[in-house]
Amino acid sequence: MTKTFPLQPMVHLAHQKNDAATRKFGQLNQQQQVAQTRLDTLLQYRKDYQARFQDAVQNGMNQSDLRNFQNFIRRLDEAIVQQSSANEQARHSVQAGRNELEDTQRKMKSFDMLAQRHMENEKKLAAKYEQQQLDEHTGRHAAFKAAASQSEKSEN
Repeated sequence: MTKTFPLQPMVHLAHQKNDAATRKFGQLNQQQQVAQTRLDTLLQYRKDYQARFQDAVQNGMNQSDLRNFQNFIRRLDEAIVQQSSANEQARHSVQAGRNELEDTQRKMKSFDMLAQRHMENEKKLAAKYEQQQLDEHTGRHAAFKAAASQSEKSEN
């Protein structure tokens, strides 16, 4: 008859926290990828727009169009700075999520190891108990045989 592991609720909680940290880490990775994709798109758009601007300047353009191009490129640059900041924040969040996941995995493994040791100890105790029961049974059986043999000799 094995005893349940007294810290089993902690093992269960450690597994739940690890599962939650794994999901969170996946979401943070996805968010960082989206932020990087947006930044890449903005950078590519700025590069394309800058090339269009260069072509327009070479072919000649009026002051109004020149100002519009310059204003739009300035706004693109501002958007790139903002998106770069968002991308950097997302990277920091991914690293924090990675650290949290590693921490929850470490705790989960520790509790799993304690539970495994408990199960091994319980198996050893059960085996020892079974051996004691077998020894007692064998001893009683030997004593019964000896008594029966003794009683047979005394009858003869």
